[in-house]
Amino acid sequence: MTTPTRDLDRPLALPRAPERRATAPVLVPALLATVLGLWGLTRHDSMWRDESVTYQAAHRPLGQLLTLLGHIDAVHGLYYLLMHGVFALWDGGLVALRLPSVLATALAAAGVGALGSRLAGPRTGVLAGVVFALFPATQQYAQEGRSYALVTAGAVWATYLFLRGLGSAGRGWWVGYGVLLAVVCWVHEFAALVLCAHAVTLRMLGVPWRRWGVAAAGVLVAVAPLALVSARQADRQLGWLGRPTLAMWLAFLAVSALGLLLSRVPPLADRTLTALALPLLIVPPGLLITGSLLQPWYVDRYVLYALAGLALLSGLALDRLPAHLGRIAVCLLAVALLPASLSVRAPESRKDDVVAVARTVRKLSHPGDGILFLPSRRREWLLSYPTLYAHLNDLALSRSPSTSHTLEGTELPPAAIRSRLLATPRVLALTDPEGQPLDPFPQESVKRRTLKTYFQECERVRVWGAQVVVYVRKPSPGSAARDAGCRR
Repeated sequence: MTTPTRDLDRPLALPRAPERRATAPVLVPALLATVLGLWGLTRHDSMWRDESVTYQAAHRPLGQLLTLLGHIDAVHGLYYLLMHGVFALWDGGLVALRLPSVLATALAAAGVGALGSRLAGPRTGVLAGVVFALFPATQQYAQEGRSYALVTAGAVWATYLFLRGLGSAGRGWWVGYGVLLAVVCWVHEFAALVLCAHAVTLRMLGVPWRRWGVAAAGVLVAVAPLALVSARQADRQLGWLGRPTLAMWLAFLAVSALGLLLSRVPPLADRTLTALALPLLIVPPGLLITGSLLQPWYVDRYVLYALAGLALLSGLALDRLPAHLGRIAVCLLAVALLPASLSVRAPESRKDDVVAVARTVRKLSHPGDGILFLPSRRREWLLSYPTLYAHLNDLALSRSPSTSHTLEGTELPPAAIRSRLLATPRVLALTDPEGQPLDPFPQESVKRRTLKTYFQECERVRVWGAQVVVYVRKPSPGSAARDAGCRR
């Protein structure tokens, strides 16, 4: 008697949505995500430092932008090129900066709905997509001029193509999967971690790896040039990161535990959906946070797409409730998350507010005043306001960002900075909030030392995530009152 063997090309029998087309799982989450994304889009006319970098890079001439990417930020290169095209078509300020992320989030929510519908039916799809759109983190990055919403949309729809490939004998789904995921990895290379989640799904389902393996290999080959370039830039790109904190570990473990709970409690468990959603939720952030014990690269927004896994598990759980209880549960969830939804639309939800810094500098400055950035990377606070910046004398600047092919420019040697400071009667210093660690570099030390020794503080204005401090030269011995130099 022979043991039957499985045909390696035979498609996996996956649960399917009803034969009739169900548009609600795609349209309802997309519409909700769009409405939530447009709600308070300008965040009270605020912009934080990373968005300012996007704005500056996308406004550079194409040749300068390509040269910049050869020196730094290659990992964001495709996104900057996309935003360069957006601003070339419509230079719409904060709305143009963030609108691509709103649309990408709507696309991601639609993808979550499509996944849920294909695996467990239209109602699960609608609920999963709605829950995804309600997550505060989803809403936060829907209103961010960075690449994370686009990466999430690409990873979600690549997962949908992966699912369709498992249930099809044809190769077209796998071709689309490989091409889409390769493009997404060029938008941000940590999207490649979704391949590991999909590998775990294959193992849990016990299905052949061959066609997926070919597609995955193609993705890795396609993204290899970017990985090589960004590896050379890693110290400049990610040097600011520390190892994961206890709070980061607790957040990751709490979300993972919630996903495990939803996947294991009968009768909520669904083998196929769990095999897809649970690895998507746990594997990418788990690999990144664990690897960051050796090389600090972990930031939760780098794997934002993992939340799609939690949304799928939540949608299935809500679908197992009676219809009226499911609707009540979604409403209660929306109410419970409302404070967080409001908070991510406030300037204080980000590390700083570039717009507030620029307004304060405009109010306090005189034409020809010296400007000093402590540390030098805070020059990004004014670079999105070139007209204002041009009226000030950047005392430490050696080469501008465009001529040095950098994001913030390069600075003079310490002796030259000291000399230029001493020749300037009035200086505006842009600094981090009090209590932040001070950079130990020689240029930064000489800035602080010269200001303390030869200048007096006239005014200090604190804005979110920053301070603008006005200094004037100390009066010589025997001169008029010490505050005379502070008078406007």
